[in-house]
Amino acid sequence: MKILLIGANGQLGSDLSRIFDRKWHNVVSADHATFDVCDAKQVDEIVGTEKPDVILNTAAFHQVEQCETQPLRAFEVNAVGALNLARACARSRAVLVHFSTDYVFDGQKKIPYEESDLPGPINVYGASKVAGENLIAGNTKRYFIVRTCGLYGHAGSSGKGRNFVETMLRKAAQGDTIRVVNDQVLAPTSTADLARAVSQLIGTEEFGLYHISCEDDCSWYQFAREIFALQKIQVDLVPVKTKDFPSPVKRPAYSVLSKSRLRGLGLSMPHWSDSLDRYLRARIEKNQAVSF
Repeated sequence: MKILLIGANGQLGSDLSRIFDRKWHNVVSADHATFDVCDAKQVDEIVGTEKPDVILNTAAFHQVEQCETQPLRAFEVNAVGALNLARACARSRAVLVHFSTDYVFDGQKKIPYEESDLPGPINVYGASKVAGENLIAGNTKRYFIVRTCGLYGHAGSSGKGRNFVETMLRKAAQGDTIRVVNDQVLAPTSTADLARAVSQLIGTEEFGLYHISCEDDCSWYQFAREIFALQKIQVDLVPVKTKDFPSPVKRPAYSVLSKSRLRGLGLSMPHWSDSLDRYLRARIEKNQAVSF
């Protein structure tokens, strides 16, 4: 099986590359510099030349604050880009795996969202991702749309800490008082566990829309508290409300995703705290290896 991975250098893309290459040994990687999903002609040319069996698309404009100020760009990447890929896949008979978000929902529910629940995005990012989902479903039949949430992975730990876990650990090292919202509930998800689940999912050929995130839920505050507990770090951690962090972006208060369709295939995800524990252990091992 030949895999074309778009966004191979990103947080999710890095784990997809590692896991899919280990399983199929035939992954062609592409980044924005070589593959612009917004360029329909380029998409057609590359897909026609590479002739992949599966395209994994992690390309997205996902800086939610920037989406509010650059809505045209958000829809260009997240919707039109998805359309270009869907059309190319339909012509080539390739399977499209596209990643979406919990932000397609408004957060008013108090129980996990099912795939059958109608989206109701409350920000530009969520609206652009819903548009992308609909354009894929309307233009190809061989697709997996995967909604997920709260992603963190080792590729996101570079630089200044581009995932929540690394941000919390950096703040702890600086001795800062750490204020984290306690009224937004989600299911933090390891990119490694998501990539493994997707590698199993595509083998089923049960195409359609799936929710894939870690099991159970927590607030961002509870997530931070577990990070420090597992690392045995004493910090000044303070729970606050979303209103204490003024933002032009409305965020869903509850965006936990049901995994009923995934479970129906006999597939499962680990509990979020177990995933976090593995991530932190692997992080320590990686840092120790670098120090030698």
